[in-house]
Amino acid sequence: MAKKVLIVSNSSDLHADLVVPILIGKGCTPFRLDLDRFPRDYELCQRFRQGEWGGDLRHLPSDQRVGMGEIGAVWARKPAEYAFRSAELAAQELAYARQETEQALFGLLMALDCFWIGHPSAVRAAMWKGEQLKRAMALGFRVPATIVSNAPARVRAFRQGVPGEIIFKSMSTPALGADEVAEELRLAGGIGTTIVSEEMMDNIDAVGELACQFQEYIPKQYELRVTIIGGQLFAAKIHSQDDARTMVDVRDMAAEIRYEATTLPAEIEQRCRAFVASYGLQFGALDLIVTPDGEHVFLENNPAGQFLYIEQLIPEFKLLETLADTLLRGAA
Repeated sequence: MAKKVLIVSNSSDLHADLVVPILIGKGCTPFRLDLDRFPRDYELCQRFRQGEWGGDLRHLPSDQRVGMGEIGAVWARKPAEYAFRSAELAAQELAYARQETEQALFGLLMALDCFWIGHPSAVRAAMWKGEQLKRAMALGFRVPATIVSNAPARVRAFRQGVPGEIIFKSMSTPALGADEVAEELRLAGGIGTTIVSEEMMDNIDAVGELACQFQEYIPKQYELRVTIIGGQLFAAKIHSQDDARTMVDVRDMAAEIRYEATTLPAEIEQRCRAFVASYGLQFGALDLIVTPDGEHVFLENNPAGQFLYIEQLIPEFKLLETLADTLLRGAA
């Protein structure tokens, strides 16, 4: 019997919405576990008896079921807050429910011996920006001169030692935590990559409260988004310098800049593949700069990054289908 695919995500994940019908069209009906509806809409069981292990999941609204022994591949796509049947849990009850749910679910999933795209342990190991820079340098990439510190004097010294401008860039999320609190409690909507002004330097003592990342600003000819899925690499050339809104931070999707398929130099392609593989990952979304002199500079890797927008802007990149095929090969 053919092995099944398990998709772990949330109900608002458009990537998963689009991959599911591709898998069905290829003869595989995946089991989708939406964490923002778990455990409310699911039944879980894990069993140990007489030296044997087993477990299963059931989606209550549809009565779809999957046994752990049936699963050949897992796509761990996106996290979400759990949902419980009672809406009136006290604060301590809710805290305990979340902790026990985490233990129950991942105690089951992490026991699977199968193919993963985004194994939680590998993704967590790959998410730390400082470690990424060190690893990238070891693989031969140039990385921006960088400091992460909560010592204002060291940030001032770093600024004086950089010949051009420097930038501030959040290490976790440009949303500045706004997505983690209720709307009425939000103090700011977020901040993208920002060139540090003299006024900001005058207030640099504020980093004494929180370690921040600063980097040299590197002039760009264009940028690259390199997506690796399984054994395939897709390099998107991003003309970020065509619009003032994306010159410093390319993430302003309101700017209609050009994205086009490109081919990387063999050495750069090898480094990108080696970087993702070094974590034991099947997926990576790397951001690079190409300078006016043609040098490739590593910025970061997104081990569970967005990729649908790349396919929408470069339709010849069949990223969704490539991911589906990779899951099916892994399951087999």
